[in-house]
Amino acid sequence: MTDNNDNLYQNPATEYDSPWKDILQTYFSEFMQFFFLDAYNEIDWRQQPEFLDKELQEVVADAEIGRRFADKLVKVYLKNGQEKWVLIHVEVQSQEEADFAARMYTYNYRIYDRYKKSVASLAILGDDRANWRPEQFGYSLFGCTLNFQFPIIKLIDYQQRLSELDNDSNPFATVVMAHLAALNTRNNRNNRKEQKLALVQRLYEKGFEEQDVINLIAFVDWMLTLPPNLAAEFKLEIQQLEARRRMKYVTSFERIAKLEEALSLVTRQLNRRLGTVDEALVEQVRSLTIDELEALAEDLLDFTSMTDLTNWLSGRQQNS
Repeated sequence: MTDNNDNLYQNPATEYDSPWKDILQTYFSEFMQFFFLDAYNEIDWRQQPEFLDKELQEVVADAEIGRRFADKLVKVYLKNGQEKWVLIHVEVQSQEEADFAARMYTYNYRIYDRYKKSVASLAILGDDRANWRPEQFGYSLFGCTLNFQFPIIKLIDYQQRLSELDNDSNPFATVVMAHLAALNTRNNRNNRKEQKLALVQRLYEKGFEEQDVINLIAFVDWMLTLPPNLAAEFKLEIQQLEARRRMKYVTSFERIAKLEEALSLVTRQLNRRLGTVDEALVEQVRSLTIDELEALAEDLLDFTSMTDLTNWLSGRQQNS
């Protein structure tokens, strides 16, 4: 059934992939722990993972086989010391694609060809087609055989595990619940508003740290889009909820808006002062807190080159 509000307000499109890209980088270790526990246990998390977004773009730039969605290439270190570091390539795919397995293979061998390091390709499938489970690409010809297999996570499989998700404190339990809610409420935005409210209330009740609440609310808000009338109702209900519960996270949505405003301002200032900023540096800037963005906005007035920005960000990482 279509939501009656569709007659009055056009529903904004549900964005499944882009929200994943940010949340993957913010909570990468939690992502691996939640979905790929065996691999998580082999990684040395004492060494910071390195995100190679720019390098991934260069590797697959001319691989014109289907649309690219939320993807990450991450350099991690292993505990066993047999191979100092390896690469993890993550693809989030929310629509069925006939050549998806071939694309996974293409990206995998191109990454290996560039780095000559072991590459694990992992796929998160966020579509609603129960039988679409691409996890292998290969063929055999004249005695030559290729068999590329990769692990997949099918998010709709968690539909039967909602109570388990509700009791899980890993941030990706919330991510999965929000993704499933987006799938289940595409044609009923009134129901979506109620599920969105329940997800936010759950974040408050589970005792997450303040920054985690802000990060996850941002994901939920991005994933569960609402038409303007319902968005206004939702915001009012959240304000009432926070006031009733006397939450220490009061005005979380206002803080998110402030963070986005500060990020936009700093990005414009950097581009004006230094020229187009490298995407990898932009990702680092996006991970800053409001206080850090405000400090950067002041300090960048003295920047004369991209090196100044790189050094500033490096200094913040060392002090964090």
